[in-house]
Amino acid sequence: MKKNNTLNLENSKQQPDFKTGSLFFIGTATVLLRYAGFTILTDPNFLHRHDVAKLGYGLRSTRLTEPAMQIEDLPPVELIVLSHMHEDHFDRIAIARLDKNIPILSTPQAVAVLKNKGFQAAHDLTTWDSFTLRKGEAWLRVTSMPGRHGPGILTVALPQVMGSLLEFGRGSEEVLFRLYITGDTLFNNDLREIPERYPDINLALLHLGGTRIFGLMLTMDGRQGVETLKLIAPDMAIPVHYNDYTVFKSPLEDFKRYVQAAGLEKRVHYLAHGETYTFKVASGRAAKAS
Repeated sequence: MKKNNTLNLENSKQQPDFKTGSLFFIGTATVLLRYAGFTILTDPNFLHRHDVAKLGYGLRSTRLTEPAMQIEDLPPVELIVLSHMHEDHFDRIAIARLDKNIPILSTPQAVAVLKNKGFQAAHDLTTWDSFTLRKGEAWLRVTSMPGRHGPGILTVALPQVMGSLLEFGRGSEEVLFRLYITGDTLFNNDLREIPERYPDINLALLHLGGTRIFGLMLTMDGRQGVETLKLIAPDMAIPVHYNDYTVFKSPLEDFKRYVQAAGLEKRVHYLAHGETYTFKVASGRAAKAS
């Protein structure tokens, strides 16, 4: 039986905004999401340009970009959602400087590492498990989605990975807004169950980059990103996790070409590092964003 734990947060005196939300792109897969009174950080990666991320088994990758925000400049964060434990997703800066009491949701493998590093509020999720945060009348339910960080047998040598579905609601269980984050996954048949369970997704963050190690692809390239876009069919999609590290071999231009070939330009919004995507929510569906 899948679990759904609940954490009640201290209610803010300020009335939450259920009509407008924003997503600030820091870099790699790191975004700062604000909606319904919640502030969520994903995959905290604050290494600087020319810093080296350790990927395990002695493998390393050099960062090519600067994060658009320094970790010291983050607002108070109520939740971190983490795809998996690689240093381009949760780096040594995050380990050293983040509040050890921030709730973190990730895979059992990643949570074991985080707890060993002193993080007191890390909660593990297996596929289709959920965790709910409540703050007054607002609530956020995060459900672990399937992910596969490598082809075939190589999966066992790589970290467990999860996608995430963030559902925001008010009062009753009616969902106002759904955000799907792919995590570092390849396109695979396990993903087909997502639209069967959740046919109405407002926004999707697609982890791209076409990461390759020893010639093997470990994250979606441009072609697989568009295949995932077609399968999940969100109202809007934003690509992230591209052009930031030397192991990323599929640049954003690859994805743009496949999007254009598929005639899906109106379903994709491109964010440069440091840009904000603002969306409006009306009648349980996200209106066209700006």
